[in-house]
Amino acid sequence: MFNSDNPKDLIESLCNEIEKHNRLYYIDANPEISDKAFDDLLRQLEELEQEYPHLILKSSPTQRVGGEPINFFETIKHAIPMQSLSNTYSKDELIKFDERIKKIIQKNECEYIIEPKIDGVAISIRYEKGELIHAVTRGDGTSGDDVTKNIKTIKTIPLKLSSSNPPDILEVRGEIFLDRNHFDELNQNRVEKGFEPFANPRNACAGSLKLLDSREVSLRPLDAIFYNIGENTISNIKTHFELIKYLKSLGIKISPFFKKNKNFDSLLENLDELKNQRDDFSFEIDGAVIKVNDRSLYQKLGNTSKSPRWAVAYKYESEQAITKLNNIKIQVGRTGVLTPVAELDPVQLAGTIVKRATLHNFDEIHRKDIRIGDHVIIEKAGEIIPIIIKVILNKRLDNSKKFTLAEFVCPDCIAPVVKKKNEVAIRCINIKCPAKIKGWIEHFSSRKAMDISGLGKSMIDQLVSKNLVQNPADLYDLKYEDILSLNRTAKKSAYNLIENIKLSKKNSFDRIIFALGIPNIGKTASEIIARKYESIENLITVKADDLESQSDIGPIVAQSIVNYFSDSNNRIIINRLKKHGINFQYQSTSNDNEFEGLTFVITGVLNSMTRQQANDLIHAKNGKVSSSISKKTNYLIAGESAGSKLKKAQNLSVKILNESDFLNFVNQ
Repeated sequence: MFNSDNPKDLIESLCNEIEKHNRLYYIDANPEISDKAFDDLLRQLEELEQEYPHLILKSSPTQRVGGEPINFFETIKHAIPMQSLSNTYSKDELIKFDERIKKIIQKNECEYIIEPKIDGVAISIRYEKGELIHAVTRGDGTSGDDVTKNIKTIKTIPLKLSSSNPPDILEVRGEIFLDRNHFDELNQNRVEKGFEPFANPRNACAGSLKLLDSREVSLRPLDAIFYNIGENTISNIKTHFELIKYLKSLGIKISPFFKKNKNFDSLLENLDELKNQRDDFSFEIDGAVIKVNDRSLYQKLGNTSKSPRWAVAYKYESEQAITKLNNIKIQVGRTGVLTPVAELDPVQLAGTIVKRATLHNFDEIHRKDIRIGDHVIIEKAGEIIPIIIKVILNKRLDNSKKFTLAEFVCPDCIAPVVKKKNEVAIRCINIKCPAKIKGWIEHFSSRKAMDISGLGKSMIDQLVSKNLVQNPADLYDLKYEDILSLNRTAKKSAYNLIENIKLSKKNSFDRIIFALGIPNIGKTASEIIARKYESIENLITVKADDLESQSDIGPIVAQSIVNYFSDSNNRIIINRLKKHGINFQYQSTSNDNEFEGLTFVITGVLNSMTRQQANDLIHAKNGKVSSSISKKTNYLIAGESAGSKLKKAQNLSVKILNESDFLNFVNQ
């Protein structure tokens, strides 16, 4: 591939090639090579750098994983201050903003750009001659913390700009955010370790950037979007629209929603469109940003001491509701952590009826002084999870009492609970606690794990209560008659469940690692571990030092794996699962790129496999699975009872495969 025997040239060529494929994968969502081919390139680079350490480039992709922990963050002064935007909360205020702009520029119309107001952490990243020099938080606007080591772990941020002639100086400014699709998983891991869960993705992001160990930052699903510049030596960029397009050409990630508005009326329409799409993004938004498109007007429009006059933030209000807290119940999770949950008078909130709200932990109850019988204000954190914002104290009853645990025991099995020093979590330590077993089975059978359709909460409750299932291996001992003996279970449901349990044996090794429920091991970590170690035998015997030597595995994850496989009970269950035919071997698909560049959509009911297993088959051949039909869709896989997607595919002339066609296509 590379026409040189010179180590310096080879290293530089490999760095450029890897960064190109990083951009294609993370920025353009259009990969050209398989994951295996990418890993091979990275491995070649690592081997060369080990042999010639004096030739390692600062922008090398191998530098993303982070180095030794630091003691504190240095402070760096911004070349140009990082101002914040002034906020508006109504369309009337926006009209006044528009009128002020038109009065100053003395025109009847002004062209605006609208983009999402990302609820993240502001960052300024400086490039010199295309190389990333440093990354600095907003701080007080004049200076901020140097978080360069942490920023380098974010794969969507280029270490080197994609340009043969980059500007001498370019500071790009944007937001770091935590992918909200992985937020619940991150909180679950924190609770299992005894830490307080983050209240929302923004807090999680801010906490991640402040970690002193960049190796830990590399394990978190951080991302970035950029939308402005600071100090720079670029020229011939006349509008904000051109600027954003230019940033994209350099390999810098920009907002997926970015619209030019010729007049104020179209701007108002796009405000509503953005609000309707806010749940489709991987980041939280709390409003829209409106900017004058013509950059030549910025000097004329000027700035206040805090904010530019050529831009404004339009904040969407978080919907809130007032209701009464009737009781506080304690839930026991699969790791034994006790979580208090508020039971509320049903109330309409953000399109759904809310009856319960998480209280996170007992410290949270005491901090907010939440009591049974209180009237409380609730909202949905990130428009998803109902939380209690505060108590309405003037409605509190005179005889109300502070909430305390009635007994220091597990509410499900009445066994003692413990709270370790420096931990927030209170845990049940009884390994036979029914609540822990139920949570374990729910996790094992969940969609992201073994994906056993038909094994819902009610079914699991009965199986555990009747001692038919006490651990995941017991699921594979179940017989048709066992299921049929349960309350309200029809013959067809019993048959389907047994068949779905059998189907789950075909799942990939990474899914099974995730299904085991090893503390701190999420979906992404499971995929990394499956590729690195290839079999359960290798994992059982691996040492913590060896695990930590892998670029994507930190010390907490490493110790969790060692602790899990050191437990004889866990090894017994794994041996039973192996005897049942569960796949504990990694199946390489390195030479299988038949579906590369193809996009599939699945609709309807599949009989020979679950939807997730169909997804896995497509991904194994480097295909892409989408949830919606478009002109870019190559194939629709139509199972039984296919609905509106089938009709749309026909209208767009998308190729349609039935289940049999799809299986033939996969196996050809």
